[in-house]
Amino acid sequence: MPTRRLVTLIILVPLAVILIALSVANRMSVTVTFDPFNPGNPALSYTAPLFVWLFATLLVGLVLGGAITWLAQGKHRKQVKIQKLEIAHIKRQNQQNLLGNDSYL
Repeated sequence: MPTRRLVTLIILVPLAVILIALSVANRMSVTVTFDPFNPGNPALSYTAPLFVWLFATLLVGLVLGGAITWLAQGKHRKQVKIQKLEIAHIKRQNQQNLLGNDSYL
């Protein structure tokens, strides 16, 4: 069995067991209200089991964290792109010089 698959199993199996136990332990319904001035407003109140809210919060956190990380690394991706273009330009110049063509771009 490859090492990567073994490590994945070692991490994912206990995580799945913990998530299943969390889901079973938190089955009671919870109402979340998005209107702080009128908590009884049924249009902005949603009832679901607690584990649904926990998983939804986890998912939103993962998506937001990934998006923020991706945006923060944008300057590094841009720098790598520029460096790749410069390398390609230098390689073209080098090939022209090797062929005996002294004209530059």
